[in-house]
Amino acid sequence: MDGRVKPGHDVGEIRWQAKPLRTRVALALAVILPLLTFTTPARADLKLCNRMSYVVEAAIGIDEKAATATRGWFRLDPATCRVVLQGAMTAERILLHARALSLYGASPIAANGNDQLCVATTDNFVIAAARQCRAGQTPAAFTQVTPTKSDDGSLTAYLAESAEYDDEQARLAGIQRLLGIAGYDVSPIDGVDGPKTQAALAAFLKSRGLSSDIVSQSTFFATMVDAVQTPSPTGLTGCNDTPHKVMAAVATDDGRTVVSRGWYRIDAGKCLHPDITGQPKKVYSFAEAVDDENRTIKLKNKPLNWGGLVQLCTRENKFETTEQGDCPSRGFTATGFTAVDITRGGKTIRFALP
Repeated sequence: MDGRVKPGHDVGEIRWQAKPLRTRVALALAVILPLLTFTTPARADLKLCNRMSYVVEAAIGIDEKAATATRGWFRLDPATCRVVLQGAMTAERILLHARALSLYGASPIAANGNDQLCVATTDNFVIAAARQCRAGQTPAAFTQVTPTKSDDGSLTAYLAESAEYDDEQARLAGIQRLLGIAGYDVSPIDGVDGPKTQAALAAFLKSRGLSSDIVSQSTFFATMVDAVQTPSPTGLTGCNDTPHKVMAAVATDDGRTVVSRGWYRIDAGKCLHPDITGQPKKVYSFAEAVDDENRTIKLKNKPLNWGGLVQLCTRENKFETTEQGDCPSRGFTATGFTAVDITRGGKTIRFALP
């Protein structure tokens, strides 16, 4: 099934309406690199390694002779490394900014660095004077880092979660996380293999017509990311047909408890499968278009959102709640959701302009 939903149009009983993400609960992130100053040129490449369970994009900052430059974006799958600088190191400071792909929803990486440097939205950018942002550039928090010297002579910086995964665990946890977003029950995300993870992975491969050999290929995370962002024959998919960023929330009712959770970021032209586990009797959704500052987009003085009449609890930052009564007294907002029928297979909701 594929339904195009316009603002204010109900599907069943509830709607997609996402609150702007002004504050977020960030997962603890450790950038494993103490402070290091390069006092003499060193013939050593700088390499970034990702031991997180997220596909990330990174940018680096280089302080040298009172000038600061940035470059990015460098995409890193879980358990992979990438050379981001080659040749002699004469920099006084190396700085790092990393972000998870938007399909993960609220960023798990804390943006709390002490240096505000400019980045661009385009791939393969280089900004020579990165402390004064110009058109097409935005400030981002960078953290000073200390690479460690590897056996091959390169300098390596690691991105790591508080779970402290090794490479094998990070890769498996990354697969588990994307399977969850694709609608498969693999909880908990722990980087530990088991029957549940293997069954979910087999079901995913079968649904996409993929052989098991692709799991060991270097392109597997790219395949999974593409799959998560395209309509699925099962479960619920939300597709953003607007030119704006859309933030979405979902809710499930298993007959005993209604659980609402959010937010899921859906970029323009992209799709996303929110994590709906088990076999809920009812599913609800809500979404809202926001600008780059996460302020609600308005058309003719009305918020551009998609929802319905069923009142469930949400709040502005990342949330999950099983209590749906008296939302304001608990710091939540009562938000109108719309019901979505996924009992007959997959359901795709397309968020479109009126």
